[in-house]
Amino acid sequence: MNDMTAPIKLTSLAHGGGCGCKIAPGVLTEILKSTPFRIVPGELLAGSENNEDAAVYKLNDQQAIVATTDFFTPIVDDPYDFGRIAATNAISDVYAMGGRPIFALALLGMPINTLPLEVVRRITAGGESVCAEAGIPIAGGHSIDTVEPIYGLVVLGLVHPDKIKRNSSARAGDSLILGKPLGVGILSAALKQGKLSDEGYRRMLEYTTRLNRPGVEFADMPGVHALTDITGFGLAGHLLELCRGAGLGAELKWHDIPFIPQAVEHVKAGIFTGASTRNWAGYGGEIQLGAGIEEWQKQLLTDPQTSGGLLVACARDSEAEVMAVFSRHGFADARKIGSMSDHGSGIAVI
Repeated sequence: MNDMTAPIKLTSLAHGGGCGCKIAPGVLTEILKSTPFRIVPGELLAGSENNEDAAVYKLNDQQAIVATTDFFTPIVDDPYDFGRIAATNAISDVYAMGGRPIFALALLGMPINTLPLEVVRRITAGGESVCAEAGIPIAGGHSIDTVEPIYGLVVLGLVHPDKIKRNSSARAGDSLILGKPLGVGILSAALKQGKLSDEGYRRMLEYTTRLNRPGVEFADMPGVHALTDITGFGLAGHLLELCRGAGLGAELKWHDIPFIPQAVEHVKAGIFTGASTRNWAGYGGEIQLGAGIEEWQKQLLTDPQTSGGLLVACARDSEAEVMAVFSRHGFADARKIGSMSDHGSGIAVI
């Protein structure tokens, strides 16, 4: 048994952390190209096409099941906080489809000879606390002995078949509203370098453990046309998925995008993740940057978010209602950041 008087830094056991561990978008595209032909039943309403946030399978005229899974290596050193962040992130994909989560299964991979069992217990306890907050049980799961610590969930939810919110149904002229500020990946990089302040850590936890509950209400709003959550591919990458799915372009207004203040400070000092660089290499050719946009600003656009905010594409006359939903759930940082356009493709940042 390890000496608990010398706490192990969880992030030191992982080559990456959080959604920054995602395979680079270009590499993932190449992998999926070779996926063999599969049978796709008519009841499968959403699958791997256009990188939807979760799969949706129709059970009957009133119910469809939403299924997703997400897991990663530690983004923070505190085991309880790691569990909370991982669980919040996994549940988010159900909310991003307009679904209501109903239960979860735990996915656990731990270096048992390296980590004390109490540390592992704290990780799972953190995940359980978030599931309790979401009103769902962890009904089982699977665990293995691994080299790096890995934790996450399989999450199942329900949605009305006619109320699914996809990431491919945005319309020209739609307003784009972002629920959480950007910069979590940069804060995680600062943490690994020992440069993150207590206040920066508090803000990081505040956003990564806030459940994206507004997604359930968005399912009942006809004016919400498309929905996704911002995770490992950054704001730019996930917005590009909306653009490709709808055959549209998007325009972002830089000064309207919300950022975590501490993240801006760190990225200006040259602190960012390798994943943000890989993200730009994978899709940067589809982004037109306005005059004066500097390198640090580009890093924020591609910064991998862990348990990031919902991105809503809605009719302009639904903006106030969407903002009211965000406000009611405590998302004070939600902002309109741009709009969808039928002029060209890709993203223009002005």
